[in-house]
Amino acid sequence: MIQSLFILSPTGEVLIERHFRSTVTSRTVCDHFWTKASEGLNHHGGVSTASTAILGSNPFMLYDSVEPVMEVPDIGNDGDDANGGGTIYLFSILRDGLSYLAACPPCIGNQNNPSGGLGISPLLITEFLHKIADTFVIYFGDPADESAVKDNFSTAYQLLEEMVDYGWPLTTEPNALTDLIRPPTVMAKIHQAMTGGSSNILSEALPNGTVSNMPWRKAGVTHPNNEIYIDIVEEIDAIVSSSGGVISSDVSGSIQAQ
Repeated sequence: MIQSLFILSPTGEVLIERHFRSTVTSRTVCDHFWTKASEGLNHHGGVSTASTAILGSNPFMLYDSVEPVMEVPDIGNDGDDANGGGTIYLFSILRDGLSYLAACPPCIGNQNNPSGGLGISPLLITEFLHKIADTFVIYFGDPADESAVKDNFSTAYQLLEEMVDYGWPLTTEPNALTDLIRPPTVMAKIHQAMTGGSSNILSEALPNGTVSNMPWRKAGVTHPNNEIYIDIVEEIDAIVSSSGGVISSDVSGSIQAQ
């Protein structure tokens, strides 16, 4: 499961910090990551502004100095080892100049792996980090960069609150999230600036997607008619002799729905 999640700016500043369990992960894991990331101009396929300035508008892939999964020391906020000299696994991706980090503790007490190890699929964590970045693009626009996150701090934290439940991915479908948390609008920002309070971004109604068998589709969707239009396209190829006899022929067709 995910113990903590960090989002770093292109300069290594911690923009978002969210802890999902009772154990608080120290920011020292971000220092370990940024030290490694600073060795290269880009990482995980994402291109930084530095590589663009050096290599032009179409920079090629440089050496990736950051491993997608890193094992770093688990240092508590008081400077002591949180797990008695143990380590923590740090997943990372780069999207729109922001580094998304997920800190996952090792699996301790597993009979199949007494020495510990990661107790969750690495691809699950990586895909979930990309899902968070995709959700930010839906809410804040493309690109969801540092300025977009800073302008929508409250919405970003509310999204993480709904997307993760005690360290496990929960609600990831945009259809359900937009029903739970209203996307930011200009009027909401003006209202927040005038009143000095937080804008009402939470919905009081239960999202329709949560009571549907298909989370990506709202429940109770009806259409004025249930008609479907199709085109049947047939092609006939034949070789005909001078006397009118068919030497060879072939018929093919397709059904195209509009």
